[in-house]
Amino acid sequence: MSKTKEAVVSEGSAQERLDNYLRTVAHLGHVEISVNNFEKSLWFYTEVMGLVLTETDGDRAYLRAWQDFDHHTLVLKASDKSEVNRIGWRVSTKESLVLFEKQLKEMNIDFTWVEGGQKKALGDAIHFNSPSGLPIELYWEKELFVTNDPQLISKLPSHPSKFRSKGVSPRRFDHVNIMVNDVKKEQQWWTDLLGIHHRYYIQNEEDVRLGSWLSRTNIAHEVALMRNSNQNGAAFHHLAYYLDSPDELIRAANLMAENDIKIEWGPGKHGTSGAQFIYVIEPSGHRVEIWTGGFLIFSPDWEAIEWAPEIGQLGLEMWGSTPPESYFTYGVKIGE
Repeated sequence: MSKTKEAVVSEGSAQERLDNYLRTVAHLGHVEISVNNFEKSLWFYTEVMGLVLTETDGDRAYLRAWQDFDHHTLVLKASDKSEVNRIGWRVSTKESLVLFEKQLKEMNIDFTWVEGGQKKALGDAIHFNSPSGLPIELYWEKELFVTNDPQLISKLPSHPSKFRSKGVSPRRFDHVNIMVNDVKKEQQWWTDLLGIHHRYYIQNEEDVRLGSWLSRTNIAHEVALMRNSNQNGAAFHHLAYYLDSPDELIRAANLMAENDIKIEWGPGKHGTSGAQFIYVIEPSGHRVEIWTGGFLIFSPDWEAIEWAPEIGQLGLEMWGSTPPESYFTYGVKIGE
């Protein structure tokens, strides 16, 4: 029996909808950064931040927070310059990688397949750049963290390792923030291609987008895009870790001061997400945010919230503190 034209169109539309559903990312997976003071940065992330060192391999160190289930969520690479080298996202299904390959070809975006095993703990991956030049990695397979170290093994099945009492001891890797020239254009691309939901944004008096916050999961954001005040291209603004409570944030601030780590801004509170924060500069020059709180999003038809100019300052900081100029102008370069 032959199909009607309407049935064929309906079938095709259904397949397109299925492909679009499968061609999405699932969550932020990791960030890879080069550091120009490897030993001092490794000391900062393990002793002051209290991250777990999964392993070192040559010029790289692989780290995670105590309830990160994966082998790593942060990679440090020894280098003569500090840069961001790759932002990794896990895709929604094994089939997603093939669908992304198809879409990248249709959009004439250059990409490279990286065979599983070429990178520590990762299966097959696709590498490409966003319009602003941000280095993106999509993958499906990644080894979980496994340890035989009695100092790390937790008796709780839901904890891949014990709660860390060393340093700040964040629960999990949370998000990344990128500086770009055109926030609106970049945000639209991340939403359209990767399926990352636009959660909220700030406009200025000239109706220029100052910042957009996006997530695929139900947390307030997994990637933030902020306007580069220098207008000189993309730069890496910060990586962030999540704490359980405000008292842990104050403890973190004390630890930074005791260890001569520069606190750039905070403690403060972002009105947009409702999260309390401090920003610090680690020994190789990367900015790290430590934060707690923030709202969760469960609505499947969420509409991005606009923070207009007259209330935008409250979105940035509810308690009245003023961020330093460096917060809007300083970031590390994008690696080649």
